[in-house]
Amino acid sequence: MLSGFRAFLVKSNALALAIGVIIGAALGSVVNSLVNDVIMPPVGYALGGVDFSQIVIHLDNGGPPDIRIGAFINTLIAFVVIAFVVWRISVTFINEAPPDEIKTCPYCKEANAVDATRCKACTSEI
Repeated sequence: MLSGFRAFLVKSNALALAIGVIIGAALGSVVNSLVNDVIMPPVGYALGGVDFSQIVIHLDNGGPPDIRIGAFINTLIAFVVIAFVVWRISVTFINEAPPDEIKTCPYCKEANAVDATRCKACTSEI
């Protein structure tokens, strides 16, 4: 039973998924630090010394129900940075297969295989 489970982990994408989740969590903490410690302080300084993490909307005059809009802005910026980094990684490392060569029918403009002698749609000789 243990060998079957090991074979599943090694031969399936489960191992790649686990590695991706671990790297994703590490990337998330790095990007959170980048946003909170590097990006937001200059942005807050440029906007007049605003600390975004401290911006709240008080629902009650002294009670705890607050809407922490600044924390949401920080999280939103972190999401955009993470999405950009993941997009760049995927563009860099994931190569799509080149499209198959096709022959276009001069009559109906249908795409056909390169070695086709007749169009699959209108049966004209191509």
